[in-house]
This record gives sequence, C-alpha cells and structure tokens, in this order.
Amino acid sequence: MSGIELAAWSFPILLLMIFVRVPIGLAMLVCGLGGAWMIYGNAAPILNQLKQVTYSTFSNYNLSVIPLFLLMGQFAALGGLSQALFKAAEAWIGHRKGGVAMAAVGACAGFGAICGSSLATAATMGQVALPELKRAGYAGGISTATLAAGGTLGILIPPSVVLVIYAILTEQNIAKLFLAAFVPGILAALGYVIVIAIYARVRPQEMGTIPPIPMAERWKATLKVWPVLTIFLVVVGGIYLGIFTPTEGAAVGAFGTGVAAWASGGLNFKTLKGAILGTAVATGMIFMIVLGAGLYNTFLALSQLPQEAAQMVAGWGLSPIVVLVAILVIYVILGCFMDSLSMILLTIPVFFPVVTALDFGMSPEHFAIWFGILVLIVVEVGLITPPVGMNLFVINSMAKDVPIMATYRGVLPFVASDFIRTAILVAFPAIVTFVL
Repeated sequence: MSGIELAAWSFPILLLMIFVRVPIGLAMLVCGLGGAWMIYGNAAPILNQLKQVTYSTFSNYNLSVIPLFLLMGQFAALGGLSQALFKAAEAWIGHRKGGVAMAAVGACAGFGAICGSSLATAATMGQVALPELKRAGYAGGISTATLAAGGTLGILIPPSVVLVIYAILTEQNIAKLFLAAFVPGILAALGYVIVIAIYARVRPQEMGTIPPIPMAERWKATLKVWPVLTIFLVVVGGIYLGIFTPTEGAAVGAFGTGVAAWASGGLNFKTLKGAILGTAVATGMIFMIVLGAGLYNTFLALSQLPQEAAQMVAGWGLSPIVVLVAILVIYVILGCFMDSLSMILLTIPVFFPVVTALDFGMSPEHFAIWFGILVLIVVEVGLITPPVGMNLFVINSMAKDVPIMATYRGVLPFVASDFIRTAILVAFPAIVTFVL
C-alpha cells in the first residue's frame, strides 16, 4: 500500500476512533505512529520521530500563551467580571423587547475579550444569564440558544486560543491575526443582536422584559466593568502596538485579572489553587491534542498527501472560490462531531497547501490571515450546529428543564446569521484585511 493510500485510509479510521469516544489527541497519536510505522517498516525511526516531534512541539515559545490566556479566563470568572458585564448591559437595554438576551450576547462578547475559549465563555455566561433570562420571562429554547451562540464569541473576539494554534501551524503573526479577527467578531455580535430583534417581533410571546432601571443605577453598573475594559485595552492594545509580544500580553492580562479577582474578594488561596488546577488540566488536554496532531501531521507529510492533494486540486481547473467554499462546507460538517481545536490541528496541514496553491488575487500573508478568520468562523458554527454542537450541550446541561429540541429550534436563526456573515466575508475579503 502506498503512502497516499495509507493517509487516505487513516482519515476514516481516525473518525471511527473519535466516534467510539477515543480521546482525539490519543486517536491522532495512534494513527500517526501506526501510519509512519507502516511507511518506514520498522520501529527505530518511529521512536526517534516521537522524541523529535515532542521536543519541537513543546519547546515552541508561542505555545506558552495558551495557559496564560486560560488562567486569565479563570481569574475573570472568579472576579465576577462576567456578572458585571451582564448587569451593565442589562441595565441599559434590558427593558427593551429582547433586551436581556441582547445583554447576554454583549456580555459574552466582553467576556470573550478576556477569555479566549468558547466553551468557557458559554459555561460562565450560562451560570450568570440563564437565571436572569428565566426571571424576565424568556422561553427556554431562545434563552439556551442565545447563550450557546454567544459563547462562540469567546474565540471570535481576540484573544483566541484557536487563532494562536492556527498562527503556529501556518507560521503567521499572532498579533495580526488578532487584529484581523476583531471586526468579524464585532459583526458576529451585531448579527446575533439583529437575530434577537427579529425573533422578538416574530415571536414576541417568547421574549420578556424587565422594568427600566434608573439612570444612576445604570452608570453605577457600567462603572463596575472598568477592569474588563482596562485589561482588554492594555493587553490587546499592547499587542497591536508592539509593546508586548502575545505571550507578554497574556501574562500581563493574567496578572491584571488576578488583581481584579483578589480586589473583588473572589480570589483567595483556595480559589487560586482551583484556578491553577483548572488551567493545568485544560492546558494538558490542549497540549495532548497538539502532540497527537503533530505526530499525525508528520505521518501525512511522509505520505506526500498534502502535496499531492494540492497538485490534484490545481489540476482540476476549478475556481478558487469554489474550492474555498467546499473546504468551508467540510469544516461545518466536521464541526458537528469535533471540537474546533481538533479540526484546526487535523485539517490545516492538508487544506492550507491546497488553497495556497490557488490564486485569490492577494498577497500570501493577507490570504493566510483571511483564510484563518474564515476557518475560525466556520469551525465555531459547528459548536452550535445541531445535532452535536458542543456549546448546545454545555448550555442545555445547565437548563435541564429545557428540551434539547427547543434549543435546536432556537439556535437555527443564529446559525443562519453565521452563514450570512461568512458569505459576506468570502465576498469581501477587505473586511478582514483592511486593518493589516
């Protein structure tokens, strides 16, 4: 069996292992080592490869940004910043039809600016906003759907762990990717707000309101979000302006959110241990996936599959846009049963050489960043796409009285909004690249 045939067979085997609940990192590691063994024919090169890939992967300085951003999210949750964001947004627009749901989306966007994880954003904001939505009279389906969709803003609005991994895989500038993701992230939040506004007019019986809050109380609630705004401006602004490297910015952000959590009384010795342990566990899971993907991608490189696929697609003579749309559709399908990080690590080494061989009429750097933002968006759509969207299950597990089918129905308008936004960004790449 040729190397290309081995690589082709490895994909269904890998998906089967994932389907039977083998951890994704372990599944990629086993497929990568097994495939390389069959190509080499003996174990000695495999052991040498395992040593080299492990060292080269974990000695990458850019990976140090991941635990720091995760720790920043842990401290932000302990400091009550998620609740402060929601209360401030609710104070200004909660009295309008659909206003509490819009406030939840705004709070998700704000929390995403200091978190970097979709699942963490969905889980944290779910704890804060679900009781308020229920108290305001919102139907269960639209409540859970709003928070599941809002959770995706956790990695669309920088900083983003997934964008860091994409930057490492494609050798792009992390700061430029963060900058390029900002406008699409804001567009995503606005799109969700528009969906809620339309939903409130089509099905007003499922939306509630709260009494208007006095202006003095509104400003008081707004002042409580100053730590979030300060941390975001210092961290992201410092990275954009070149004052910090992404790792330095993440360290400053972790320190700032830690101080804010301590000042609010949410951080003590016990909760600090819990935050560090939670960060360590999440980092270990991510790094295991990164290692497995590194070994699997080394096997794919040995098989020559990415190069052959690029040549084959270029030889078909298809329009570059047709190829791009086909790849984005594949991401949406994969997102129904894989998490975003695993998809990026598994597919970028195959898809990126294919699309870079095509002419999209822009510089290689601008194309790589534009493609990365498109991929980021569609893999996040998978988190809220029925039947297996991970954000849907996270939120639904917190609202056990809401049938999962009600959440599925409620999230469909948000998925439609994501598809419309993706189509706009495909048609107008300058929306992403104008800031570079």
